[in-house]
Amino acid sequence: MPTKKQLKEEREFTDSDLTRHKMLTDMENDDLKEDAQRKMAWFAIGGMLLYPLAVVIADFIGLENASKILGDMAATYFVSVAAIVAAFYGKEAYTKGK
Repeated sequence: MPTKKQLKEEREFTDSDLTRHKMLTDMENDDLKEDAQRKMAWFAIGGMLLYPLAVVIADFIGLENASKILGDMAATYFVSVAAIVAAFYGKEAYTKGK
Protein backbone atom coordinates (compact mmCIF):
# COMPACT_ATOMS: atom_id res chain seq x y z
CA MET A 1 0.00 0.00 0.00
CA PRO A 2 1.49 3.37 -0.95
CA THR A 3 2.15 5.85 1.79
CA LYS A 4 0.65 9.31 1.90
CA LYS A 5 3.95 10.84 0.78
CA GLN A 6 4.16 8.54 -2.23
CA LEU A 7 0.63 9.46 -3.29
CA LYS A 8 1.52 13.15 -3.09
CA GLU A 9 4.62 12.69 -5.21
CA GLU A 10 2.77 10.72 -7.90
CA ARG A 11 -0.11 13.18 -8.21
CA GLU A 12 -0.26 15.37 -11.28
CA PHE A 13 -1.04 19.00 -10.62
CA THR A 14 -3.50 20.94 -12.68
CA ASP A 15 -3.11 24.57 -13.67
CA SER A 16 -5.65 25.58 -11.03
CA ASP A 17 -3.60 23.74 -8.36
CA LEU A 18 -0.47 25.59 -9.40
CA THR A 19 -2.30 28.92 -9.52
CA ARG A 20 -3.75 28.36 -6.06
CA HIS A 21 -0.32 27.39 -4.72
CA LYS A 22 1.23 30.52 -6.23
CA MET A 23 -1.51 32.70 -4.72
CA LEU A 24 -1.04 31.16 -1.28
CA THR A 25 2.74 31.51 -1.50
CA ASP A 26 2.43 35.17 -2.53
CA MET A 27 0.03 35.84 0.35
CA GLU A 28 2.42 34.22 2.85
CA ASN A 29 5.37 36.20 1.48
CA ASP A 30 3.41 39.46 1.62
CA ASP A 31 2.41 38.70 5.20
CA LEU A 32 6.02 38.01 6.20
CA LYS A 33 7.16 41.20 4.50
CA GLU A 34 4.52 43.26 6.28
CA ASP A 35 5.48 41.71 9.62
CA ALA A 36 9.15 42.56 9.03
CA GLN A 37 8.29 46.15 8.06
CA ARG A 38 6.06 46.54 11.12
CA LYS A 39 8.84 45.29 13.40
CA MET A 40 11.30 47.66 11.75
CA ALA A 41 8.97 50.62 12.30
CA TRP A 42 8.42 49.74 15.96
CA PHE A 43 12.14 49.24 16.48
CA ALA A 44 12.77 52.68 14.94
CA ILE A 45 10.14 54.28 17.19
CA GLY A 46 11.74 52.59 20.21
CA GLY A 47 15.10 53.98 19.17
CA MET A 48 13.63 57.47 18.89
CA LEU A 49 12.30 57.19 22.42
CA LEU A 50 15.51 55.77 23.89
CA TYR A 51 17.93 58.12 22.11
CA PRO A 52 17.43 61.03 24.54
CA LEU A 53 17.90 58.58 27.39
CA ALA A 54 21.30 57.62 25.95
CA VAL A 55 22.34 61.28 25.94
CA VAL A 56 21.24 61.74 29.56
CA ILE A 57 22.99 58.54 30.69
CA ALA A 58 26.21 59.53 28.90
CA ASP A 59 26.14 62.92 30.60
CA PHE A 60 25.23 61.38 33.98
CA ILE A 61 28.17 58.96 34.01
CA GLY A 62 30.57 61.75 33.10
CA LEU A 63 31.04 61.20 29.37
CA GLU A 64 30.57 64.84 28.35
CA ASN A 65 32.22 64.28 24.98
CA ALA A 66 29.90 61.35 24.23
CA SER A 67 26.82 63.31 25.24
CA LYS A 68 27.94 66.20 23.01
CA ILE A 69 28.47 63.87 20.04
CA LEU A 70 25.11 62.19 20.63
CA GLY A 71 23.47 65.59 20.90
CA ASP A 72 25.07 66.73 17.63
CA MET A 73 23.86 63.59 15.84
CA ALA A 74 20.30 63.94 17.13
CA ALA A 75 18.93 66.11 14.32
CA THR A 76 20.09 63.73 11.58
CA TYR A 77 19.02 60.68 13.54
CA PHE A 78 15.51 61.90 14.26
CA VAL A 79 14.90 63.02 10.67
CA SER A 80 16.12 59.68 9.30
CA VAL A 81 14.09 57.57 11.69
CA ALA A 82 11.02 59.75 11.20
CA ALA A 83 11.34 59.18 7.43
CA ILE A 84 11.40 55.40 7.96
CA VAL A 85 8.35 55.47 10.21
CA ALA A 86 6.48 57.90 7.94
CA ALA A 87 7.20 55.77 4.87
CA PHE A 88 5.86 52.66 6.62
CA TYR A 89 2.68 54.25 7.89
CA GLY A 90 2.17 56.14 4.63
CA LYS A 91 2.39 52.89 2.70
CA GLU A 92 -0.05 51.25 5.10
CA ALA A 93 -2.57 54.08 4.67
CA TYR A 94 -2.15 54.06 0.89
CA THR A 95 -2.67 50.30 0.54
CA LYS A 96 -5.72 50.34 2.81
CA GLY A 97 -7.21 53.14 0.72
CA LYS A 98 -6.95 51.13 -2.49
